[in-house]
Amino acid sequence: MDLDQKTLLNLYKTMTTIRHFEERGIPETGQRQMSASVHSSAGQEAVPTGMCAHLNDDDYIGSTHRGHGHCIAKGVDPKLMMAELFGRATGTNQGKGGSMHIADMSKGMLGTNGVVAASVPLAVGAALTSKLRKLGRVAVAFFGDGAANQGVLHECMNLASVWKLPVIFCCENNGYAESTPVEYGLSVANVADRAAGYDMPGFTVDGMDVFAVYESAGLAVARARAGEGPTLLECRTYRFYGHTVFDNPLSYRTKEEEDIWRARDPLKQFRERVVPEGIITAEELDRMDQEAEELMEEAIRFADDSPMPELSELYEDVYVDYPLDMMRRGVNMAE
Repeated sequence: MDLDQKTLLNLYKTMTTIRHFEERGIPETGQRQMSASVHSSAGQEAVPTGMCAHLNDDDYIGSTHRGHGHCIAKGVDPKLMMAELFGRATGTNQGKGGSMHIADMSKGMLGTNGVVAASVPLAVGAALTSKLRKLGRVAVAFFGDGAANQGVLHECMNLASVWKLPVIFCCENNGYAESTPVEYGLSVANVADRAAGYDMPGFTVDGMDVFAVYESAGLAVARARAGEGPTLLECRTYRFYGHTVFDNPLSYRTKEEEDIWRARDPLKQFRERVVPEGIITAEELDRMDQEAEELMEEAIRFADDSPMPELSELYEDVYVDYPLDMMRRGVNMAE
């Protein structure tokens, strides 16, 4: 294994933090009678972890409705995320956005998004900004297998290829567009096969294996930074729970199927590969699990102790006010 111990520990720390956030934080949200829909990414931890390990704070990501893992992997504070889920003023978006609208521009996190494929053009726009301003940054557009059939994705892939933008299109193919099996809506064997139509590389990797994602993501990010244009990376993964907290996944998939995928748990696979090689001990990984558990308890206390937003703030952060002299036709508002 070519990765050093520090990198390996960081990969596991990110994955276990995501897992504990999903399995501890989401139930707590329901207990506080928050009515907003929440989507767990438990089971898919290897994808954002392997991808974002190659990114800096200055790089950008566009997320999905199932975006908690993306946020954590990009460095967003879980305490602020928990406060946002609880609708508190200390949340990433002052408690006004909830699970599907978490954003942190200081980390290049352009936002989770409740509209399917809507974050893709945001990431492509960020990549265009980076290229025009020579910032040297890359952008990652996360999307699911359902979003793979949205027209805006294909427009964006075409534009990114024409302009050779530094963007990676990362498909988290978890097998279901809500409850529709991927094979019912996909005209090709793999989402990555569609890359050929836009003259960009396309790869399909095991999204339950953080090492496979890390390796392919590294190639795609390096290519983008070198000015060679976009890449389409499809990660075959699986969500352990329903589409939302209100969903019963056994209404459209079997317990046997779930058991097969759970046996390939990315955290379990990490342990089975790393510990026998003597690079990291099981005790070290157990300690990281414990630290992640303690972090979630701290996050819950922080959120519970935080105030609710004031009613007077309802209309703040809704519109942007531009100076009148910038509203004239022909004025470049970016200058």
